[in-house]
Amino acid sequence: MDQLETLAPAAPAPPVAEKRAVVTVRHGVRMVDDYAWLRDPKWQEVMHDPDVLAPDIRAYLDAENAYTDSVLAPVAALRARLFDEMKARIKEDDSTVPDRDGPYVYYSRHEEGGQHPVFCRRRIDDGAAEEVLLDGDKEAAGRAFFRIGDCAHSPDHSRLAYTVDIKGSEYYTVHLRDLATGEDRDERIANSQGDIVWANDGRTLFYVALDENHRPHRVYRHTLGDDPQYDALVYEEPDAAFYLGIDMTESRRFVTISCYGHSTTSEVRCVDADAPASAPLLIAARETGVMYDLSHHGDRFLIRTNADGAEDFKIVEAPVESPGRASWRDVVPYRPGRMIRTLLVFRDWMARVERVDGLPRIVVSRLADGAEHEIAFDEDPYQVMIEAGYEFDTTNLRFNFSSMKTPERTYDYDMASRARTLLKEQEVPSGHDPSAYVTSRVFAASHDGKRVPISLLYRADTRIDGTAPLLLYGYGSYGIPMGAWFNTNRLSLVDRGFIVAVAHIRGGTDLGYRWYLDGKMMKKKNTFLDFIAAAEHLIARGFTRKGAIVAQGGSAGGMLMGAVANMRPDLFGGVIAEVPFVDVLNTMCDPTLPLTPPEWSEWGNPIESEEASRYIASYSPYDNVTAQAYPNILATAGLTDPRVTYWEPAKWIARLRAHSTGAGRILLRTNMEAGHAGASGRFDKLDEVALTYAFALFVSGRTG
Repeated sequence: MDQLETLAPAAPAPPVAEKRAVVTVRHGVRMVDDYAWLRDPKWQEVMHDPDVLAPDIRAYLDAENAYTDSVLAPVAALRARLFDEMKARIKEDDSTVPDRDGPYVYYSRHEEGGQHPVFCRRRIDDGAAEEVLLDGDKEAAGRAFFRIGDCAHSPDHSRLAYTVDIKGSEYYTVHLRDLATGEDRDERIANSQGDIVWANDGRTLFYVALDENHRPHRVYRHTLGDDPQYDALVYEEPDAAFYLGIDMTESRRFVTISCYGHSTTSEVRCVDADAPASAPLLIAARETGVMYDLSHHGDRFLIRTNADGAEDFKIVEAPVESPGRASWRDVVPYRPGRMIRTLLVFRDWMARVERVDGLPRIVVSRLADGAEHEIAFDEDPYQVMIEAGYEFDTTNLRFNFSSMKTPERTYDYDMASRARTLLKEQEVPSGHDPSAYVTSRVFAASHDGKRVPISLLYRADTRIDGTAPLLLYGYGSYGIPMGAWFNTNRLSLVDRGFIVAVAHIRGGTDLGYRWYLDGKMMKKKNTFLDFIAAAEHLIARGFTRKGAIVAQGGSAGGMLMGAVANMRPDLFGGVIAEVPFVDVLNTMCDPTLPLTPPEWSEWGNPIESEEASRYIASYSPYDNVTAQAYPNILATAGLTDPRVTYWEPAKWIARLRAHSTGAGRILLRTNMEAGHAGASGRFDKLDEVALTYAFALFVSGRTG
């Protein structure tokens, strides 16, 4: 029986979106879109000023929000309890482990009750007082949305550059602060991507500018004291299918400018950080399907790349004076089944994170002779990440470890002595006993026999007899693997009898780069079929039963939610689709939309390719809604979202509600003051999590 129908029989009738048919013909196929009007013709202005949203669209979104509130009114108290208990698991006055840079250590912290980070430093001298560089709570005062994108001190420690988004549209403004006075300079730079890199002179700053379609397309150089409108253009990317990013090598010798054709092709240029006005040096010209990124060591570059058939990546070296492909020589050769994901270089050492059989590991190498060793961990599954610090001439490697039941631990590891020092363990103020929980991995056989890993978390006293409800999370796009990390919020479900499962489906690189290639473009349906196989396997193994699964995914994972809801609605009691990318065909046919051209390397270009158009049309969630009984569905959206525009989930929900033949409630919640990542404050974000968890408990009959 449908839980929402049982628990909320008095809910009012849902909004009915007016149908205003728009007909398009693509490659001879006639398509009708009844809800295209929900896209505001001034959507670019809306991202900068939500108040200009067309009145009829605002009225419709407001009506959807009111309807969702009314349907979920019976669990308003539960939502409040969830918020309180999730907040109680957060150490409110927590701080990061300090990171040394010259005479200072830098760190961030939160005030008790504070929503935003406070960035600080302290001189290493004994007894030195804390110096607050940027107080996020003070800066955010009076704003509905406030997010700090980057915060970087100058190499001479005299200035601070930071970037702020006040709309959720991810258009950041660069601010510059003199640390001696604590005052911001007049030189504000609007419409940046949010990344900033200082040159070594402490007076020159590099940043990336966004165009009107939100594509990071230009790198500029700003000199303190100059008018930003006259900043020097360092590099402009002419190809609309590529976007830019900037960084600094670990040695601090070079500023890097990276061009990405999403997850398949890259190209890097570098600027001498000691001579910031010098022309950028091209490392190697882009080749379709070849990716690489850059580190620097002495008179050579160390490069992580998949060139020359190294599908899971290898590490090569090249002279600084002649870094082109002809000069590349293997340092860590390619080995099938071992995907090299991350590389950090120090004066005498190199550390890398690899994934083998779905699990990450850290390998440390001595640069003098190539001798290497692995840092071992004793849980399965788990998550580990290495951190890039400020120091290059050090034997110290900092890394973070956690599992689905073990709180995050931060270690310093001496690469020479192999001594491991625990610096911090995530504190759960309300209490947490890892031994009360079970984590494990199981493997599901997909439609073509591929083994799909699934990470599980549940209480040790949970009965594995098919009676437990289960939250099944998935993503499966852009090569992003899903780590088995610790998340205190999940305990609110697990402690109420839920099993939480993460499906490591194709489209990510969980089992290597081939795992990604086999879940994109003309093989995209493998992603959906893997997720369905995971659900069926968990049912067959007695972890749950058909109809007791709540599926969850966001962004491209929201597309997954829409696809599996169309393909196998019977498996799910509920679906949570957060900022879901569900109008795939229409979006990929509109190059004026934010980031569409770079996305063609992920999904295909339906404008030029009839084959791509027909394939996308065969799975695009919005285009495949049919007359059938859909499960309970909650979709979320952000009005100023530049990645998944608000009208995609709005249109999808309207079409679902018009076609669904079952009793499942179809709900939409739009944050009218935020974008893709939702609310900016840490407690405001918890309230959004509480909403989705209350929905999951509601549809599963676990509201007690």
